[in-house]
Amino acid sequence: MSFAAIRSIATSALMASQVRMQVASTNIANADVAGYTKKTTVQIATASTGAGTGTVVTAVTSEVDKYLLADVVSAASALGAADVTDAKADALQALFGSTTSSSGTGTSIADTITSLQTALTSLAGTAESGTLNSLAVSSLDAVASELRELSAGVQGLRADADSQIADAVDVANTALDTIAALNEQIVAAKALGQSTADLEDTRNNALETLGGVLDVSYIVKANGEMRVSTTSGTALVDSAVHHLSYTPAAVVTDDTVFAGITVSGKDVSSEIGSGAIGALLEQRDDVLPGVQSALDALAGQLIDTLNAAYNTGSSLPPPTTLTGTTAVAGADPLNATGTLRVATTDSDGNIVSHADLDLSGIATMDDLVTALNGIDGISASIASGTLVITSTDGNGIAIADIDSSVDSAGFSDYFGLNDLLVGSDAGSIRVRSDILAGTTAFATATLDTSGTPDVGDAVLNHSGTFVQSLETAMAADSSYAATGGIRASSTDLAGYAALIVSDAASKASSAATALETKQSTYDTASDALTSSTGVNVDEESARLSELEQYYSAAAQLLDTLNAMFDALLSAARS
Repeated sequence: MSFAAIRSIATSALMASQVRMQVASTNIANADVAGYTKKTTVQIATASTGAGTGTVVTAVTSEVDKYLLADVVSAASALGAADVTDAKADALQALFGSTTSSSGTGTSIADTITSLQTALTSLAGTAESGTLNSLAVSSLDAVASELRELSAGVQGLRADADSQIADAVDVANTALDTIAALNEQIVAAKALGQSTADLEDTRNNALETLGGVLDVSYIVKANGEMRVSTTSGTALVDSAVHHLSYTPAAVVTDDTVFAGITVSGKDVSSEIGSGAIGALLEQRDDVLPGVQSALDALAGQLIDTLNAAYNTGSSLPPPTTLTGTTAVAGADPLNATGTLRVATTDSDGNIVSHADLDLSGIATMDDLVTALNGIDGISASIASGTLVITSTDGNGIAIADIDSSVDSAGFSDYFGLNDLLVGSDAGSIRVRSDILAGTTAFATATLDTSGTPDVGDAVLNHSGTFVQSLETAMAADSSYAATGGIRASSTDLAGYAALIVSDAASKASSAATALETKQSTYDTASDALTSSTGVNVDEESARLSELEQYYSAAAQLLDTLNAMFDALLSAARS
């Protein structure tokens, strides 16, 4: 073998060892870098005319198991969804409070309703007490205010989710841009025979980031290009980038219609089932509206229950005008039966005039107005679409069903002539403004219908029994349909409120457990990938030591060759 051939072999061994040592050193240096995969060299022997001429490193690669990578991306999507669900469930639980506390009293809407019932029971014991009357109004306002606050809080969580969807879309688009840019670099490098291992690491990290915000499908083509789509097949990265587009709502209410998440004008919202965006869509459009529905059911039942009972009573002194809340028109039929007592009294509740009105023969609302106008001291009309009854002599007005009803409801309740609460849901429920302001006292009296009174008789008196009937109505069971994760049930108002609070706590507990499970799954998948492609420092250190020996041997061979060459030159000169 010639000196030239020996020098070529030794030099190539020296250069190959140097490259391999560099790769091993880089592996050790990046062992703790997230997403870094172990790089290996591809080394082959070279030959010419059948004789070996040395060795050469042809490539630096990293072998990433495509199935393990797919597991990590899928687990990242599930973890992203679980993280969002847990955060929203925690926020919801914090909003609703608890039915128990360290002091033994709860902080939830169920406890506020119970406090109202307690205030009504106290007032029933001394119905004429101004202090207890004010306390009952304050307790009722606390319930209505808390329901409004809870409703606003739920809508606030929906607004947060909507805003976070826009943020997550930005994250997704950044990841898509990164993947597309790296595709170009990887394809170009492969075409030139250059290493793409580090570029592929960076692209895989971007893919995992993308998977964290939405579930995706992907393939890697033979030329190294990665193509990404939604799980339903809508392209996100092919020969170009197809960005997600989303505009969050300016204001979020329970009837807000949200824009869709689009790709090239196509709404892909329904194609996103996991990741942070999938979970945010579920919270905004399903979970939180379900909670709102339960709150509205509670508020609606409270309004109906208290108004029905409260309309059987009157304040003392009585009001000079009764204004309904039910929309009616003059030509509307009146489906009524029985006898209604209508009376005017002085400020002490002593009768001035009265009439017992037979409703059975009254066919329409206009006929009812005519009949009411025929009562001494009474003026009735349909104004702004509601029934209005006014005293013409400055006295107060009180009405009571002797045995009358309109569409199976009490007369006053049907027309809403003495409603305690106004509004229709948790977002709008309020105590009637004049009662809350104190210009009209909370009703504690009832009109006597037991006989035919004479002028001057006390017919309007404070009644503990009436006040207690309000609490009794609240404590009665009502039927609630299944909604928002809460099963169909028959329970009282406080009991249903407790179910809502318990459901929020249950959601938080389930979400925490799910997050722990998804985190474990992700960690397992990530560990498996790391075990397959990560750096083992001990192995790399041993390899580096071995390569140093190879390098030293090659260097020693060159030194020996040089010495032999010098000896030959000296011999030739002599």
